[in-house]
Amino acid sequence: MKLYVTRHGETAMNAAHRVCGRTDIDLTETGVEQAKEAGRKLQGLGIARILVSPMIRAQHTARLIAEEIGFDPEKLETEPRLIEQDYGIYENTDWDGADFKRNKAQFAVRYPGGESMMDLAGRLYPLLDELKTKGGEPTLIVCHGGICRVIRTYFEDLSNEDFPAFRLPNCAILEYDL
Repeated sequence: MKLYVTRHGETAMNAAHRVCGRTDIDLTETGVEQAKEAGRKLQGLGIARILVSPMIRAQHTARLIAEEIGFDPEKLETEPRLIEQDYGIYENTDWDGADFKRNKAQFAVRYPGGESMMDLAGRLYPLLDELKTKGGEPTLIVCHGGICRVIRTYFEDLSNEDFPAFRLPNCAILEYDL
């Protein structure tokens, strides 16, 4: 089964290089255009199922992609396990901040007031296992940067240095065989 994974389109916090996390905001105009472009890139791939984070920015991105590929937006499946990581006290801080980057490299350590990378894997790996077991037609996941990073570890071994350094651009598309 082909699995496609994309990060939502740009938000104002992304544009300002701020940690967005659980802040539930919509796309910028640039984000809308990015989502439409992602949809055009996904045309003709036979996507039969779209799972999407419950957050506004991911929902809006998924609707725009669905329109571009001729997928009924009413059939989008909101998947709570795809909600972005809770970055705790680092919410709305500079994503290049030294303390945030240091915490990001500690996989088993929770962000103060938030989740660890292991917490994310604990909710994402079972979802991916379910998709793998069911198989089926090509599926698209529309989610967030932190989620994309952990999904990538399901398919690829990443070094301790590469994992926190990985940042998927808004609406970039990853493709996996599940």
